[in-house]
Amino acid sequence: MALEERVTALERRLAELEETEGRQDRPAVMERPDFWALDGLKAQLSEAGAESGGVLFTGSVRLPTGEQYEWQYGLPTEELLAGAWEDAAEAFAALGRPVRLRLLREILGGRRTAAELTELAEVGTTGQVYHHLRQLTAAGWLRSSGRAGYEVPAGRVVPLLVALAAAGH
Repeated sequence: MALEERVTALERRLAELEETEGRQDRPAVMERPDFWALDGLKAQLSEAGAESGGVLFTGSVRLPTGEQYEWQYGLPTEELLAGAWEDAAEAFAALGRPVRLRLLREILGGRRTAAELTELAEVGTTGQVYHHLRQLTAAGWLRSSGRAGYEVPAGRVVPLLVALAAAGH
């Protein structure tokens, strides 16, 4: 390969690397000059007299199955700080295993029956899959939908995706 061709190839590869690096630095959601969701939250908190602020999470989600969920939830800071945090331990613990997150993702993607889930590679034996499904159901991340099927309850779809986003996904 001639020197000129090698330099051209290196320049092209460098440009691709720089473009990739630039995409990683961009926020996942387009930044706006104003914080429209935050401004709305502040207005609600002001009306409610919540001087210490609050937290809001919201989402509009269309799953690969075509199901659509719109959801929002907010709490004043003092209510969050005064709450019994240990009550959340079971819900967080249920998400603490990679195989359980995989099962949730597959269920959101349309695999709903235990038979479909046990066919997946690297999720374990049938008994192990049922154990994980029971743990996720007990923690409220899943519910039985009849005929050995499972679904993520509507009120848990956006919170699950928010938890993943907060974890850095």
